[in-house]
Amino acid sequence: MEKPNENEVRRWTITADEEGEEEGHLERSVEGFVNKREMMAWSHTEDEKPAMMVAEEEKVHSKTSTDFNGEQFSFASTTKVEPKMNFSEIPLSRLTIGAENGGVHSFSSGLVDTWAPSISDSLLGSSSSSSSLPSLSPPLPPSVELDGVLVEDRLVLDVYRGGAEVLPVLWGCVQERMRDLQYLRLGSEEKGALERALDVLHRLTQLRSLTFRGHLFHDARGDPLPGLLTSLPPSFSSLSLLVHLDLSFNRLSTLPLCILSLPHLLELLLCHNELTSLPEGLGTLVSLQRVNLLGNRLVDLPRSVGLLCRLEELDVSFNLLEALPDELGQLESLQKLEVSNNRLRVLPESLGSLHSLRHLVIESNELRSIPESLQSLPLLVNLDVRNNPLGRPPTPPPLAPVTPILEDCEIPELHLRFDEHSFSVSPAGCHVFLPGGAELLFPRRCVSAITQLKWGERRPDRKWVWLEEHDVLLSRPLELRPHGATFQKPVEVCIPYRKTRKGDITVRKFDGRSWMTLSTQTRRGSERHSCRPGGRPARLACCSVPQFSWFVVISRPFLDSCSVSPVGALLVSQFDPGIKLTFPPECTTETRTVTLQVLQVALSEVHDLTGDPQASASPLLCLTQTPSMHFLQPITVQIPLPPGVTGHMVDMSRLHLMHGDPAAHTWTDITSQVSLHVTHIYAIFSITHFSWYWLWYTTHRCVSGVVRKMYHRLKQFRVRFLVQQRKTDPAQVLLQCLPADKAESRLLSLSEQYEGPQPSELCILLEGEQFFAGFERGIDVNADRPDCRDGRLSFTFYSHLKNIKEVHVSPTASQQGTVRGQVSFYRGEVPSDLPEEIARKRKGHDNQWMATLPLRLPGSDSEGNIYGELNLGDPESGYLTQTNLLSISLRINQEWQNIGINLGINYDQLQRIRNDHRDNFGDQVLAMLFHWARGQQGAGPGAVQRLMKALAESGRQDLADEVDDIVTLGKRKYEESLRRVGLETAVTDTQSS
Repeated sequence: MEKPNENEVRRWTITADEEGEEEGHLERSVEGFVNKREMMAWSHTEDEKPAMMVAEEEKVHSKTSTDFNGEQFSFASTTKVEPKMNFSEIPLSRLTIGAENGGVHSFSSGLVDTWAPSISDSLLGSSSSSSSLPSLSPPLPPSVELDGVLVEDRLVLDVYRGGAEVLPVLWGCVQERMRDLQYLRLGSEEKGALERALDVLHRLTQLRSLTFRGHLFHDARGDPLPGLLTSLPPSFSSLSLLVHLDLSFNRLSTLPLCILSLPHLLELLLCHNELTSLPEGLGTLVSLQRVNLLGNRLVDLPRSVGLLCRLEELDVSFNLLEALPDELGQLESLQKLEVSNNRLRVLPESLGSLHSLRHLVIESNELRSIPESLQSLPLLVNLDVRNNPLGRPPTPPPLAPVTPILEDCEIPELHLRFDEHSFSVSPAGCHVFLPGGAELLFPRRCVSAITQLKWGERRPDRKWVWLEEHDVLLSRPLELRPHGATFQKPVEVCIPYRKTRKGDITVRKFDGRSWMTLSTQTRRGSERHSCRPGGRPARLACCSVPQFSWFVVISRPFLDSCSVSPVGALLVSQFDPGIKLTFPPECTTETRTVTLQVLQVALSEVHDLTGDPQASASPLLCLTQTPSMHFLQPITVQIPLPPGVTGHMVDMSRLHLMHGDPAAHTWTDITSQVSLHVTHIYAIFSITHFSWYWLWYTTHRCVSGVVRKMYHRLKQFRVRFLVQQRKTDPAQVLLQCLPADKAESRLLSLSEQYEGPQPSELCILLEGEQFFAGFERGIDVNADRPDCRDGRLSFTFYSHLKNIKEVHVSPTASQQGTVRGQVSFYRGEVPSDLPEEIARKRKGHDNQWMATLPLRLPGSDSEGNIYGELNLGDPESGYLTQTNLLSISLRINQEWQNIGINLGINYDQLQRIRNDHRDNFGDQVLAMLFHWARGQQGAGPGAVQRLMKALAESGRQDLADEVDDIVTLGKRKYEESLRRVGLETAVTDTQSS
């Protein structure tokens, strides 16, 4: 038997007509084959028609019958054919298949519309009469003959649902032509059709290319139908001329041994089956050039894989491989090796012998190092090592229930990923590294047995954040569970925080009822932290706690305290050692605790507010005591003179000592009431009760009003607002509030992916102040999320956090052309109601308005499709909006392809998405979710549940729980709306009846 050469293999490349819709096709290039799905149709010119067909012009009449659904279909037959005539004697061009509604349909040249076709079950099987031929449904256009399906030596039946049923029929009708068949495509979604096709398949001994796969069609809910092929009969080995075999998306748990008897096989595609192992006999297929085993359950590869000396491409991604055989290094012709998304901890050094290797993809494994031998590969142009713990120390294995504690050994380390929200701690202790930079240090014997713990981050909402005056939030709230669980030894909790201006860094704890300020130490994080490989460690605020709860890091004015007894005391500020409080003996009869806080003021702020270039102010002193009562002896206070002022040149008429009342927020000039002594660089005065004291130097005579304004400015932040639209999707809008000095640099960093107006003018906000954004003038946002109500998006401003949100907007009404809307920002909480005349103009009160920025949104695309929300499900069974999908996409990491596969998206489509958005990972995730969501439009209930199931199967139970929370919130709002309008009783009565 003659072996097919490579030129013959290229003959099996089938491409669709340029006007056909591309779903995938099989293509052979110089580098290898690329398997794609495609709806196909072939056409012939009039010169190619058999002479017998051209010569005869016969009348055709149709016989109409009724199928099991009561629908009308018809068969076409010629008047000159006797009922008992053998169809093997009739030229293929004379056979007609498929008619409906009395019209005669046959296969002929021209493009065939094969969208969601199927085979009528009432007309299956082979027979010698025209009435027993199968009917393709929906029927094909008139004058389309059987040559449209069987073209020369090629037969394509996978574009028809149940198309495999036609194979035995054609074998019974046109055996001579079927014996010469060389290219065949079949679907494997229907059991009966599959079995009958296998009975005939072994007789097609001239086959060179065979595709027998599932996932070509979808059920009523939009889920892809799996292939049902579980094995191949031994007679399959008779197809010894096969060079291409595709059995993807089936249920093969073992490799059929008959495949090992195909000596000329060049390509073997077994994607998305259930293979757990491969036989050692695989090495007998020495002609193999490409093997694709993506999406199986392989735990290892046979050593005989090294015998495939002509292998050029090997893909074993998305399996369970923990190691690769050393024999892989014997594949001298291997050009592309993909082993991503496995469990590999080490690569064999023998890979350095693959001198033909050009592409090596090892992303998403557990590799902590790469063999140095790979550096010597001369042709390697692509090495993908993303999402591997390279350079990290190995994660310790799970500890046994009873583990002896060795005092001399180091405490084990545990590095958690973003999707790992629980962990175990044993009596041996553990150093836990959380994503984002946080660290938890459990000392030995802090627990008596293995204990399961959990962690999570919350949004910086007022409910979880408590700030005193002049406090600044530096971190998101960190929740550690179980709440109230007591440890036998204190556990060190270290939380990363953002760099801040000079201030005291402290950790606060919330136990569910009250807040507590903890003793805090600051340090740099561990060099071994997995989230910062090669980078500078994070700044950490560390405290020791006996119980778990909620924790935040804040910055406050420097605070010093001491106990004052009858013998006296001296309190020196850590902010500036020149600030001192001297308590003389017998100033108190009982011990009391005093605190000193120092608040710095910028000289430029003083000049800007007063308009006096010579004005300046010393640090503000905030003095408190417990219990609050006057001292028996005067307390001496030493404070530095205002900047730029010395004792030799000071004009005492311009020097003012201001006393502040914390309760009334008033300031009084007490310079004439105290004895104020000035040295070269200090001012010294005496007091008998604690309050706020501030030393000013200015030409203003009425200083109280200026000081009051400056005090309020110390609590204010100058901010600017950004409104940007994604270039690839103008309906996706980014809103951010950030300090004024950072707005321009932020706008520059967004310019590659976003566009929009310049930042707003300067606005003033307080730390922790609420504000909201309202979409106005024809643009609205409808997001089912807690921070959005009536088209208004709520924010809480924190100066050292990002204050950023991204939403999808849509026109309030369908219209052509550009919608010229705007986004306005208002102070305060989202109003519950507004007067109608105000609501028509804006979405907030004018006296609360801060800024307005323009927003342009296309009313319709080039095809006339109106932009709008991409919604899934319905309010009763579960409802997700386009904004919800966007929020979910921002939290999906490298597992996005796993999620896509579990959602039913085929691998070719995922690769297409990956290539289209190769420069932006976020766009890849978003495109995958939106591609699936558009396919679910109109698919009925269950779409949200399918998404939750796919997230859970991909290891993102946290996201699945978040989706469940969103759905639950939506259902509750829907039920509340029914109660408000009085429909709940009517609905309940209808359901009961």
